[in-house]
Amino acid sequence: MAGNEMSVFGVSPLEEEIYRHFLRNPGTSPDDIHLLLHTERERVRCSLDRLRGLGLLHPMGDGKLINPADPEIALARLTDVRLRALHQELRQVTQSRHVIDGLRAEQGPRAQAGTGIEQLEGLEQIRDRIDDLAFFARDEILSVEPYTRLSPENIARSRPLDHRCLRRGVEIRSVVLRRALDDTPTADYLRELVAHGARIRVACDITERMLVYDRRAALVPLDPANTARGALLARKSGLVANIVALFEKIWQQAEDFTGPGEEGGEETGEALPDFERRVLVSMCSVGKDEAGARELGVSVRTYRRYVADLLQTLGAASRAQAALLARERGWI
Repeated sequence: MAGNEMSVFGVSPLEEEIYRHFLRNPGTSPDDIHLLLHTERERVRCSLDRLRGLGLLHPMGDGKLINPADPEIALARLTDVRLRALHQELRQVTQSRHVIDGLRAEQGPRAQAGTGIEQLEGLEQIRDRIDDLAFFARDEILSVEPYTRLSPENIARSRPLDHRCLRRGVEIRSVVLRRALDDTPTADYLRELVAHGARIRVACDITERMLVYDRRAALVPLDPANTARGALLARKSGLVANIVALFEKIWQQAEDFTGPGEEGGEETGEALPDFERRVLVSMCSVGKDEAGARELGVSVRTYRRYVADLLQTLGAASRAQAALLARERGWI
């Protein structure tokens, strides 16, 4: 009997052997196949029924003879069935909020925090709760953060959380102070997030600070001027809806931050940010975009978008011209 090469699609060894038998013997009867496979008749009958249901076997005429589906078509159907099953499994995993609530109920009085407002004390508790909320976010994360700079520690802590959410398809929308762009590491990190799919806008004057997860939980500081004092985590739908409405108002009044070329592509005489410099070096030294994207750890689409932005910033018509202009500016 052949190895179970089709097991990844949920096909059993017996089902695979039956399918292979009809590939070798198309238009034959299934009556005595159980004898050829040394298997009980009932097991073979069940396997035949399943293969027919999957569309891998087709009865001919009065149903006494069987033809197999073309292998390419058969694998396409099995792939579709498997993907649908995996999608259902993923939905069940990501929609397991009731499991979390049940576990939280074991905490006794704190279980009430899940239905109203919970006060968080100390930066560590706030950070731990942010980690939890980000981990279980499925759809979107909204934030207004009036910082003027992000410390290297803040960036190092935020990067894996933000990237993990973006890889899962969670939409991130954030409004930050325009002054934050004056800090090079902060601006570079915001460009990095935009390159990976985040949507960021800037505003000249914001004092609100908020984080909203899936429009179901909202985190706001007890004292916006001193976040170390603690925070409130709201889960009541009315409160969260009001916070979301405030976010949308701030979002509408803010301006898009597009990453490279944020200031209109004008020459400022400043050094190129580190990530853009790495893209530029890769663009000039790596032959294929796929290799350059892999080297930088981004998608090919994102890599090409960076290349296009750099060509526009340099005023170059080609990558070769961009390399010459970049050398003239001392960027590489």
